[in-house]
Amino acid sequence: MAGKADLIEAVAAKSGISKRAAGEAVNAMVDFVTATLKKGGKVTIPGFGTFSVSKRASRTGRNPQSGATIKIAAKKVPKFKSGKGLKDAVK
Repeated sequence: MAGKADLIEAVAAKSGISKRAAGEAVNAMVDFVTATLKKGGKVTIPGFGTFSVSKRASRTGRNPQSGATIKIAAKKVPKFKSGKGLKDAVK
């Protein structure tokens, strides 16, 4: 499995910039996506995919240890939908 360090190394190698500059670029992208999602917006990268926020309704769950019914609060969760270019590349 590839991680953030692998992504930074790949960006540095592909673009011919230092790992430090690549790290700053990757961090800037992550910060931008995070800030946009916090505001309720979405980020679309054509050919790659779309980052958005989905609202999860409150629901009733069950504690697996005791079997007691518990209420699970509503919350917002990040969502990613892959684009056609990414889907085709993975086939």
